[in-house]
Amino acid sequence: MRFTIIGAGAIGGLAGAWMTQAGHDVTLVDRWAEHIDAIKERGLHIDGVRGEHHVQVKALHPHELQGPLEAVLIATKSQHTLDALESVLPHFGPETFVVSYQNGFNEPDIIARLERAGLGGAERVVGSIPNYGGALVDPGYIEFVHEGPIQLGEMTGESTERLETLAACLSALTEVQLSDNIWGQIWAKEVYSAQVVFSALVDAPVTETLGVERYARVAGAVVREALEIAEANGITVEAFDFFDPANYKPRTPEDTGRLLANIHHAIWLLKKDQKPSAHQFKKKGSGIWWDIVYRNRPSEVRASNGKLISFGERAGADTRLNARLCEMIYEIEDGRRQLGYHNYDELEAYVQRLGKALP
Repeated sequence: MRFTIIGAGAIGGLAGAWMTQAGHDVTLVDRWAEHIDAIKERGLHIDGVRGEHHVQVKALHPHELQGPLEAVLIATKSQHTLDALESVLPHFGPETFVVSYQNGFNEPDIIARLERAGLGGAERVVGSIPNYGGALVDPGYIEFVHEGPIQLGEMTGESTERLETLAACLSALTEVQLSDNIWGQIWAKEVYSAQVVFSALVDAPVTETLGVERYARVAGAVVREALEIAEANGITVEAFDFFDPANYKPRTPEDTGRLLANIHHAIWLLKKDQKPSAHQFKKKGSGIWWDIVYRNRPSEVRASNGKLISFGERAGADTRLNARLCEMIYEIEDGRRQLGYHNYDELEAYVQRLGKALP
């Protein structure tokens, strides 16, 4: 199977590097010209939780891409999904399929665009959730920040030969878990990500945000509302390594204790493979934090969590808490609000006014 990964950042770049080392045919494509030039000239330099690696990976600028393509992994930020898809549509062949290898509710948009182009629909699309993490630090340089599995499944729910082959190839990087309800897995990641967005309101490590019980309680209330949005849409939200939705509907203080334990376990999973004595991590927060603080660019909150709110509004769900959280992020990105713990104080007070505090 030939792989074309559109988006050579942390998620796509790490997959491309490890699959290349395993002998698979992989090409990285990215519109950041300096990054592609660096990979062409020097290879891909990776450090972090797995130590130092230097991998020669095939890399192309978008205008150099030729078809017909086979497996296309879109690994861009959510807001760039359709632009990435447009760049490969002219190179579709009869066997081409697309993997949404990213965060966000991107699969329906991909399917709709393929249908409009007369190139098929859901049968051309594989959904996924990459639960490992990293950061594109500089051209040709990726930091591997935390380990995690990949959830993978056909959007039709079928078990297919291409899915098995794709999973076997991606397992060169990490564990791959196949799902017959990948849409439920995607919703789970987006529900869970509400607390990730919350952590980005402050310029601080996750241990000083979600790792503090007072703040974790506010984050838990946000995620509980997000879970209610999913349920209003008739979604069966699946559990995964970082997240058990059963813990996010507390009725008693003891239930809240289990929810807080779930959050602390997620933090432990994110940090357990890091060895600060061996590597000083540059990425100390979420991808949203990284975009805002390090890259000085808009995050993918509008394209991911913003869609969660839209789903909720269409279903008649209460979205007020998640909508306020997202608005605070937008204000930060637009320069109308400063990062800081005052944002937690404000959102905590809003939770109380809405009557949504955890027991």
